[in-house]
Amino acid sequence: MSRTVRPLHLTALLGTALATAAVALTPPATAGTTAAAEQSERHGRTVVATGLDNPRQLSFDRRGRLFVAESGQGGSGPCVGGAEQEEICLGASGAVTMVAGGRQRRVVTGLPSLAGEGGAQATGPTDVSVDRRGHYRISMGLGGDEAFRNRLTPPARRQLGTVLAGRLGSAPFVYADLAAYEQDVNPDGSVDPETGDPAPDSNPGGLTRTGRGLLVTDAGGNSLVRARFGRVTTVATFPKREVANPFGGPPVPMDAVPTSVTPGPRGSYFVSQLTGFPFPKGGARIYRVVPGRAPTVWASGLTNVTDLTWSKGRLYAVQLADGGLLATPEGQLPTGSLVRVPPGSTAPTTVASGLAAPYGVAVRGSSAYVTTCSVCADGGTVTRVRLR
Repeated sequence: MSRTVRPLHLTALLGTALATAAVALTPPATAGTTAAAEQSERHGRTVVATGLDNPRQLSFDRRGRLFVAESGQGGSGPCVGGAEQEEICLGASGAVTMVAGGRQRRVVTGLPSLAGEGGAQATGPTDVSVDRRGHYRISMGLGGDEAFRNRLTPPARRQLGTVLAGRLGSAPFVYADLAAYEQDVNPDGSVDPETGDPAPDSNPGGLTRTGRGLLVTDAGGNSLVRARFGRVTTVATFPKREVANPFGGPPVPMDAVPTSVTPGPRGSYFVSQLTGFPFPKGGARIYRVVPGRAPTVWASGLTNVTDLTWSKGRLYAVQLADGGLLATPEGQLPTGSLVRVPPGSTAPTTVASGLAAPYGVAVRGSSAYVTTCSVCADGGTVTRVRLR
């Protein structure tokens, strides 16, 4: 992604996809499980999982079990300089939690995680899909190129920036290496504005299964790729747009930063967009993608969208920060929402507002399940919201 705007200290929520934001998404000391539960109860919502480490996207299997990707809380090191924090430290705290029968437990553990001091704003497991036989696929964030990844120790050097596969109860293996593909192909053609050299940047995000492997968004690479047993190909890339610079001066190029993908009607797929700096309110879009064709804008006027899903002919999306990330006061969590997105709309319909740093969404029956406090170590939750 573009690095033409001065990097400032900010969240590692999307790795270098947010490396140009002038905001620090630091969970306040009160951002804990009890407070989140109390807030949800006041709004007629129910917390179904607590104590999660930087929970991101989530999904149900066909047995009704809910699986949550936890980016972890880093660890004791080794530590490296990061784009978003002066130093980020590696650990094996990434995990997947299963919620079923009113209980929660971690069913995949020991995955690589990078985080700064305190363990908030981690990079690690981002999305998860589990089939009825317990075979899983996990997207692993990175937020950098292969040179950055090579500074890490194994297994992070092999596993971050990839999709992992395995079976519950067994060790994972690398299903597809998106960071290596981004390094070799650089689908969106990003270049360093100072040198003109290719500027690959990979940060795998949302994934969905298809009859031909997986579709995975790469937030750093501004692309949607197909992955299948070691082979990666480009399905679509998403363009930059010039937008007003909030600090004055000429317009700045804004990256697309695709965050998630979900299957839609008639063989199409829908892709959400966080946007890059300056993360403007109303600046995000939902793209419709038909493989073999250029993506088209299906809806606009959204803000910092991190996940989306279809249910009963309606599209739902999560806005991480309703006012835009730059409007979030330093030291506070952004306040976001779950919204319904009508086709061709220029403004979404709010379903649930006042959510603390929401990120992922999955729907089952008449309820949506949303991860909240998604940049919190040991304070993340899953909140059930009844759909209207």
